[in-house]
Amino acid sequence: MRQHRDALRGDTSRAVLLDSFGGPEALALREVARPWAGDGQIRVRVTAAGLNPMDWFMTADAETAARFGLSLPCGFGTDYAGTVDQVGSGVSGYAVGDRVFGAALSRAVADHVVIDADGNIAKGIAHPTPDGVDDRTAATLAIAGSTACAALDVLGLGPGDTVLVGGAGGGVGVFAVQLARIAGARVIGTGSPSSAEYLRSLGAEPVAYGEGLADRVRDLGAGTVTAALDLHGTETVHVARELGVPDDRICTIAGQVDGVPAANGANAAPDALENIARLVAAGGLRVPLDATYPVEDIRAAVEAQAARHVRGKVVIDLTSPPRPL
Repeated sequence: MRQHRDALRGDTSRAVLLDSFGGPEALALREVARPWAGDGQIRVRVTAAGLNPMDWFMTADAETAARFGLSLPCGFGTDYAGTVDQVGSGVSGYAVGDRVFGAALSRAVADHVVIDADGNIAKGIAHPTPDGVDDRTAATLAIAGSTACAALDVLGLGPGDTVLVGGAGGGVGVFAVQLARIAGARVIGTGSPSSAEYLRSLGAEPVAYGEGLADRVRDLGAGTVTAALDLHGTETVHVARELGVPDDRICTIAGQVDGVPAANGANAAPDALENIARLVAAGGLRVPLDATYPVEDIRAAVEAQAARHVRGKVVIDLTSPPRPL
């Protein structure tokens, strides 16, 4: 058995790594030793990895990386989906062949990730992927979905609410807009003028961001805006205050403003992601995919997302046969 394990450990797979912190130019696809699932762990053969702004934000420089407990050499990406291909001793609830999705902090863009069966985002989290949800879609759910859920829990939206969502067309906005509509709220979403039809397709009433935003919201005949969610910076916070929204009904995920609550995915309810996955499977929530890139094109994928013109999610495909590294 020991020889068998050592032989498996000697096998190789691919992973995106950084030898130095920085932008997309620091990313490299490398051949690495294939990891082994130890006691209390599972190994997942990753088929798709979803990108989030946090991925390149937290690896941009050494100081930021240290805040997230990252050191060199460092992996990349957090959202993943795939199939369990190895189960360590002492693990129950998972079997080889199970389809799963979840988060593995800064190491998801790889052929294999090892996940603690009772872990957290740092050690890895795995949820069952429902029938009817493909792996590319499942790979987009963990970070953006949990962040949207945590933020909406702060706001406590319901019928009769009108919520202003800043950055409604981005990765978190896709979930926040639709979940707010499911809760019964009216949604006004900010974006570029060219994104208007896209925002309408999500269920939001579009309004262009930038100077004069408060007046444009008033011109929609929105009546009283009762809540606001800023998914990009702080512009929406200040506009919401101008519109009379109290601070306790405003939430941010990226910027920080004194007196305004902030949310992140770690605050989401324990069953949030499985509920989202069920909604997707039932057709009650859709996840637009802006683009899918083969893993060899990881730099181009990150550059596209960092340009902040994507609508929906960007996914890395790890199913294609390896090209020369």
